[in-house]
Amino acid sequence: MDHLTIDTQRFTSGKEYIYKLSGLFSSISTFVFEILIASSLCWRLWEFDNNDVQFVSFGLWEVYYPQQVNISGTLTTILVYTPIDSTWNISTEFLYAQNLIVWAILMKPVVLVFSIMAIKLSFMKDSLVDMQICCYKVSALILSVSSVFTFVSVTWNHMVDLYGQTTLDFPSDFPVKKEALRNKHLTAMLPVGLLIATMSVFGVIMFLSEIRYLKLQSPVKAKYASKKDLLEA
Repeated sequence: MDHLTIDTQRFTSGKEYIYKLSGLFSSISTFVFEILIASSLCWRLWEFDNNDVQFVSFGLWEVYYPQQVNISGTLTTILVYTPIDSTWNISTEFLYAQNLIVWAILMKPVVLVFSIMAIKLSFMKDSLVDMQICCYKVSALILSVSSVFTFVSVTWNHMVDLYGQTTLDFPSDFPVKKEALRNKHLTAMLPVGLLIATMSVFGVIMFLSEIRYLKLQSPVKAKYASKKDLLEA
């Protein structure tokens, strides 16, 4: 019977640690994925009716395209990378996507700091439940806002690109003109962005679950501490 009690306590303790770390791991994962999509060159993929440049792939700050060049009488395809700078007519949805993704990335270290503080406090002898709850609330709030930023940036870019009228245009010295645009292709950016937003929501749920658990345990711990003080007295 004693062995069963010990095993049950170990299982409960292990389950508690999983809940404590789930929100942190979710925040770390979304942080890494957001850095990857911010540096990705697959936000848009346009196909052109042009012999030299047939496809142009867009990142938030850079584009690349395969271009055929004549080298010593031989046609060779090379990849050309071009930054999106002030010479471009940058569309509104692109500007918002840039800013929102940057803010979402900058928010993640704050989430990590507060969630780590909450976990560290839980291992202290005086666990400071109110402080833990405060840390989890800050983490949940900031993670919620960052998930909204990610969701808006990828969905708005997708909707305007494929179903709306984007004002994004090339500079005058670009090797292909927008008038030669033939087709716009789907990319993996929307599903990846939605996955990141979903993972963020999962992290928020874990933080809120931990807050609820701490609020339920707080009276029990206070009652146990008062009984202990009475017995010692």
